[in-house]
This record gives sequence, C-alpha cells and structure tokens, in this order.
Amino acid sequence: MELHFTDGDCYEEKFNSRIYLETYYLFPSGHLQEGEYLPFFLKNMVKAFSSGPKIHTLLEIGCGPCLHSALCASEYVEEIVVTDYVSNNRREIELWLQNDPGAFDWSPFTKFVCELEGNRKQWAEKEKKLRDSIKQVLMCDIHQSNPLYPVELEPVDCLLTSLCLEAACKDKTAYCNALRNVTSLLKPGGVLIMAGVLNETFYKVNEYVFSCLTFDRVFLEKALKEVGYEIEQFETFTGPDKSVNTLSDFEAAFFLVAHKHKNV
Repeated sequence: MELHFTDGDCYEEKFNSRIYLETYYLFPSGHLQEGEYLPFFLKNMVKAFSSGPKIHTLLEIGCGPCLHSALCASEYVEEIVVTDYVSNNRREIELWLQNDPGAFDWSPFTKFVCELEGNRKQWAEKEKKLRDSIKQVLMCDIHQSNPLYPVELEPVDCLLTSLCLEAACKDKTAYCNALRNVTSLLKPGGVLIMAGVLNETFYKVNEYVFSCLTFDRVFLEKALKEVGYEIEQFETFTGPDKSVNTLSDFEAAFFLVAHKHKNV
C-alpha cells in the first residue's frame, strides 16, 4: 500500500524532535538498525571541509533538530545560518545555543569530530566556537522561490543540506523545483554539500511513519546537473538489510560535493 505523503503541516503536528534525536542520534553508531551511517556521514563531512578552502558564509537547509553537520563545519566557516521548517526543531537548536540544561547533549559528536580533526581535547572550545559561529536560526520552506521568505540573505559561499529534500517533496518534480529554489541561495561558483538516502520510502519517529521520496543515484545526478552543478565527489554507504531495520528502508546513503557553475 502506498504511503500517504507527510507534508509540512504533518511535520509541525506529528514530528517529535527529541524522540527523533534519541532514536537516530545515539553515538557512535546511531540506532543499531541503521548501521554505520553516522560515522560515514561525519568522516566525509570533516574531510570535505578540511580539504577545501576557508568558507565565509554557510547556510544549512533543513537541519532538523540537529547540529552534527554544523559541528563538522565550525572549524572552517566564519558564519553559519541554520534553517528548518518545523518550529520544534528550531527550538531544539535554540536550547543548545542558549546552553539550556534541558538541551540535547551533542558532546559525544563534538568529541568524535575533534578526534577526526586530531584534537580531541578541545571539544569544549569547539562547542563555544559553534555557538559563536551560528548567527541565525531561521524558518525555511524549500517549496518557496525564496525558501527563507521573508528574510533576504546575500548568496552564501556554501550550501549544506542533509536528509531534507527527500523528506519534504511529494514527487520528483517537486524535488527538482525545491533543488532549484535552494540553489538560488548559493553564490555562482559556490559549493554544495549534500547527504541523504537513496530508494527509501519511509522512516519512523516514535512509531509514526513519515514518507520519503524514492529515487536513485541516476536521478539525483541528473537533477543536480540540470540546475547547474558539477559533481566533484559522490560517496555511498550500503544500508542495512531491510529485514532487520524496522526504522526505515533506505537502500543506500550518499554524500556528495558539487560546485555551482559560475554562470548560473
């Protein structure tokens, strides 16, 4: 039976941000049913930032209630703006930024990222640096021509998005349109860092089933090229056996780095 599309209103009403974090963001491996996705993601993210040039401005689209992507970027980026559609997700980020005692504990991730960078003892300083680097937490709707409306930002040097577009789009046409919308926020010549899942139809949060747009690598590469990207790196991680994973059904996870053409 085809899964009903879970739109933005459904996320606002049904998505439990804290349970999502406690389900998928255990450390170091996340939920055991999800395999080694988190180390795959973090290692690739740190490598991408550490091997590239220093970035002035980074915009994360659809961060959810999560800070692990921004943690990986914080050493190499001067100013970060994080965004999400769901108000509870943005609230989780604000709690952490305010050092609220009830905030989710990201220190295991911070320590792991520091270890990847060869400086595990400096994790507290890294968290302070991240708090100083995040300049805004904004609402984002990728289906709008300006996803940050009514806020107007200057185009950024780096666009980062993870597990967002496939969860927010009903079909491939909507996905391509959303990709075009978020790409408008990136400078010509800027870098896109994207992670997500291939051929997934659902994932669960507290037994509530959220839909996911199913597509393969061929579709994704074509969509990126059509909106003006040149893909430089594309890594994949094979998902766990679907017979043992009751949380989601992703076939593979991907991590990619691309540059927006200078004439786009």
